[in-house]
Amino acid sequence: QVQLVESGGGLVQAGGSLRLSCAASGRTLRDYVMGWFRQAPGKEREFVAEISWSGAGTLYADSVKGRFTISRDNAKNTVYLQMNSLKPEDTAVYYCGARNAYVGNKYDYWGQGTQVTISS
Repeated sequence: QVQLVESGGGLVQAGGSLRLSCAASGRTLRDYVMGWFRQAPGKEREFVAEISWSGAGTLYADSVKGRFTISRDNAKNTVYLQMNSLKPEDTAVYYCGARNAYVGNKYDYWGQGTQVTISS
């Protein structure tokens, strides 16, 4: 089992920055892709970004490309999401997830989420 705990959310003005963290515990994350998703009120959860075990492979949603950066520190079992140039439409609960890179594309583990609110 993998336990994921997000932190770093908050309220910032448009144009500001936040860095989210996701701390993992319970087992090694070797071979696990880590991702960030978000869910705004009344909307479905959507993909934001993901990163491979080595960190060499990253993928971003078009809506955040060039503004958000995903990274990971495997020694600390932690994944980060640096969010710059934030917009009101980035307001959502952000979730961290983990999936085994060799077992399909389904995310098996999820954190509880952290609220990000961007004021205009």
